[in-house]
Amino acid sequence: MVNKLEIFEKIEGLLPENSKVVDMVFEGANIVLYTKNVNFFLQGKEKIKEIVDVIKKRIDLRMDESMLLDVEKTKKYIEEITKDAEVTDIFFDPKRSIVVIESKKPGVVIGKNGDLTQKIREKTHWTPKIIRAPAVKSDVIKTIRKTLFKYSEFRRKFLDKVGRKIYSEWQRGRNYWVRLSALGGFREVGRSCLLLQTPKSNVLLDVGVNVASDDFDAYPYLQAPELKIKDIDAVIITHAHLDHIGLLPLLFKYGYDGPVYMTEPTRDIGVMLQLDYIDVAVREGKEPIYSSTEIKEMIKHIIPLNYGEVTDIAPDIRITLLNSGHVLGSSMVHLNIGDGFHNVLYTGDLKYGNTLLLDKAITTMQRLETLIIESTYGGSKDIQTPRQESIKKLVEVVNKTINRKGKVLIPVLGVGRAQEVMLILEEAIRFKKIPSIPIYIDGMVWDITAIHTAYPEFMNKNVRKQIFVNKVNPFLSPVFKRIGSAQERKQLVENKGPCVILATSGMLVGGPSVDYFFNLAEDKRNSIVFVNYQAEGSLGRKIQNGNKEVAVLYKGKKVPVKVNLDVYAIKGFSGHSSRNELLSFISHLKPKPRRVIINHGENSKCLDLASTIHKKFSVETSAPRVLDALRLR
Repeated sequence: MVNKLEIFEKIEGLLPENSKVVDMVFEGANIVLYTKNVNFFLQGKEKIKEIVDVIKKRIDLRMDESMLLDVEKTKKYIEEITKDAEVTDIFFDPKRSIVVIESKKPGVVIGKNGDLTQKIREKTHWTPKIIRAPAVKSDVIKTIRKTLFKYSEFRRKFLDKVGRKIYSEWQRGRNYWVRLSALGGFREVGRSCLLLQTPKSNVLLDVGVNVASDDFDAYPYLQAPELKIKDIDAVIITHAHLDHIGLLPLLFKYGYDGPVYMTEPTRDIGVMLQLDYIDVAVREGKEPIYSSTEIKEMIKHIIPLNYGEVTDIAPDIRITLLNSGHVLGSSMVHLNIGDGFHNVLYTGDLKYGNTLLLDKAITTMQRLETLIIESTYGGSKDIQTPRQESIKKLVEVVNKTINRKGKVLIPVLGVGRAQEVMLILEEAIRFKKIPSIPIYIDGMVWDITAIHTAYPEFMNKNVRKQIFVNKVNPFLSPVFKRIGSAQERKQLVENKGPCVILATSGMLVGGPSVDYFFNLAEDKRNSIVFVNYQAEGSLGRKIQNGNKEVAVLYKGKKVPVKVNLDVYAIKGFSGHSSRNELLSFISHLKPKPRRVIINHGENSKCLDLASTIHKKFSVETSAPRVLDALRLR
């Protein structure tokens, strides 16, 4: 083997003489050994564990490609022994000796104590990886998974390159420092983007876009002098909302070719929202800032992580993604910088309260000095209605509107609030709290809900129990009806029958919700219910503020519309923490941070929360502006 690094030489010295390991490569921060010794592949688990205990790095042992059973024979064998598992697809990645088995019953494929996966290893010499098929067909998931395997050879080389960079030499030295630059999302909501720098590394945290703005402030300051795209070592994305992931493909258009870290649900949902972002731009007669080509390039460079999985992303930076409770797959990012020199927690969007869909954010970690926390509802008046009261209010509004033969429009963010509201309405109908009326799903909500069905392990224990124990998936209820075309949308609007409509976008800045509002706004029998944050400048904010006439972009023209329908804003469904929840989160953090930096909130709310945290917890606080830079240590 050529160009061995020191760690490879150390591993080689610990391997048995007859291991026949013919190649060692990196897969990001992990190490993969390829062997031609069948016995070592099948029985070398304990020896690999011993080596892991010595080098303190994750190692995977696989067979060399030349030793794998023929693809067709392997596929036939897998289909034979997994007849009851509802296998939907089998992907082969020969360059990495992996066979991915997609199944609606992954537990059956694994078998009792892993006996079926072991049989696959013994018979075929492939390393099986089991993934859950979505209960509802998802073209996006299928496309992403096929893209990854189409470029398997690229992925192997790319992951090895990432690993070699991670394991390059570095020395902390006496002049070591940690610096943070605010490139977007400070004293504002939208275009979240932070640059964290050390003498050795440059890491970008989120790359969002402000969807409620058409002006210069729609995008983060990627042209800031301290940011050079070719010098970025890694990008970390907290979750799939466009104000955190929307501009990521543009980095690849500008030449970025490094890794991107996020959870798998964030990857899948993010891709869907980005494709829709392009589609909305085209429909509005605008030139998209990137294309599907850059999105595909992004997919090829994503390294998905699970919650709690510790991984190096640069020679001197190690990260752990932690549940933030905001939306499916959303993460807080814990950064261990300089081998314990400084520890940072970036919350992204945070929910410190249980919802019908997700568990609340976790608060325990090993070390913490600096906390970067959102403040969307951090103002002194941002007291959210308790969730049960909010549910009661929504049921009341639906019943009131139905009784007068009206329609309820709920503009929703495609991910998060939509699924929460779906669970609430499904349960209310099941327990006869509202009549069994149709609930129409339009826009991306249906497709994103399909993605939810592929990742139940990211939901809370109650939803998992419904799916795994009771065998009842609430998202598959017959009360939900999909609207899949403009013609179906027109028929629904003209239909006299009462119903509930969930449609994107949640701020009425594009998507089918705008069409529905245009057609329903002037009828007093109807209602509109806002269940998520309405950004400044958005049509949703104007309606929520009580404007009785608004200009609506309809079929390419701005048309004045009278707002005669009932308008409700129910804040208790927010995926963001209330002010009290933000303060409670900080009080429960272990260990306590020494410094708190406020972002992701309107100017007054950032300043208000910073002042309150300083007084309440006696810690240093700051609320930087966009383009401010802070030395963390």
